[in-house]
Amino acid sequence: MKKIAIAIALVGATFLTTSCRETKTETKEVIREVEVEVETDDAADDGILERTAKEIDKEVNEEVNEEIDKIGNDD
Repeated sequence: MKKIAIAIALVGATFLTTSCRETKTETKEVIREVEVEVETDDAADDGILERTAKEIDKEVNEEVNEEIDKIGNDD
């Protein structure tokens, strides 16, 4: 009988000293706003027509410069 009483006391003490409750963990949510500056390439902003027109302008300018050089070299 004494052993049963000691066993019940140990089991009771174990239940009383341990908690079944959830432990509350406090978390903080931090939101940080950051502004980012991005350099954009002008070619990326242009459409296909603008890019094509620039290429054709370069080619035409080169041809015109060649013709001007030919005319100027008549010395």
